[in-house]
Amino acid sequence: MFDYDPPKEKEPIDYTGLKIAAILAPVLLVFIFLGKVDMGLTVCIVLGSIALAIKIRWNLRKHVWFWATIVFILALHVPLVLIVRWPQGRVPTLVYTLPIGIADFLIILVAVGLAEKLFSKSHSPDGKKE
Repeated sequence: MFDYDPPKEKEPIDYTGLKIAAILAPVLLVFIFLGKVDMGLTVCIVLGSIALAIKIRWNLRKHVWFWATIVFILALHVPLVLIVRWPQGRVPTLVYTLPIGIADFLIILVAVGLAEKLFSKSHSPDGKKE
């Protein structure tokens, strides 16, 4: 009459977002203290995007090419951090930083995916998995 499903095992809660925010908060505070809030915001967006991409592709952590790709992406972001300044005004910061942060995150994931296809030994040259 009544179907009783046994309780499913709960998976542990993933606190990755909280950990990333806890790591980036002091970084932003240092830039605020130095009077470079715009640069601090850019650094936090870049580092947060990269940290989230690393979390998603954590299964590749044992490959040297993965870490080389991450370092290369970080090196490409240095001019972004030094050149880009967010506008100071009445527009809420989230309005213009969220789309840029999401785009940056997606570009990083695509770059890691391309590096995986290029360097992974599990793919043969004709595109088939071995």
